[in-house]
Amino acid sequence: MKRGSLFIFFALVFNIAFAQHYEYIDSSKVMGPKSYAARVKQQPELRLVEIKKYIPAIVLDIRYATTNNFMHRKMYEQGRAFARLPVVLALKEMEEDLKNRGLGLKIYDAYRPYSVTVKFYKETPDTNFVADPRKGSKHNRGCAIDLSLIDLKTGKELEMPTGFDSFSRKAAANYPDLPAQQLANRELLKSIMQAHGFKVIATEWWHYDFNGWAKFPLLDIPFETI
Repeated sequence: MKRGSLFIFFALVFNIAFAQHYEYIDSSKVMGPKSYAARVKQQPELRLVEIKKYIPAIVLDIRYATTNNFMHRKMYEQGRAFARLPVVLALKEMEEDLKNRGLGLKIYDAYRPYSVTVKFYKETPDTNFVADPRKGSKHNRGCAIDLSLIDLKTGKELEMPTGFDSFSRKAAANYPDLPAQQLANRELLKSIMQAHGFKVIATEWWHYDFNGWAKFPLLDIPFETI
């Protein structure tokens, strides 16, 4: 076999093995609809809830239900947002606090089925921006929110360092070389989120994990079955 053909052969074998490894992760680590239903029957306070039902005024821009995302195709069948009940209650308190400042929240993404995380990683295996399926994402646990701030009078987003899902260095939560207004808006979001029990991740100014996420298992439940 020629060197070029040999290289292609091993590349194909590696890709097949790689895909299978991530598609067939230990099922005990990822909770499906049946096991999830049994768990929340025992612990209803840990259930996924629809954010809009608890916070009607919150603005949704669920990018993965559109083609306006880094995958350039729809990844969700529905443009809805879910999170664990304690996460949503914290967001509700925060939304009420923001009203006093004339501000509100816009959500880009919340709970994400595990199978979608696998698809992300297959196309963009950069763990600075895409979760490693061996660990899963806090989104898969219903404990991460991608969001920004809006002006309630205009409905417009406050100016931030980058748009959502940017793979730029400027997307980092502490990137310093930015216009003063972008820095101020980013830090305002950070301080408000931290005050309500969330922590920003280092590489994405818009991504916040809820404190205590580790007690929630990974989920692979389609929106339409929640």
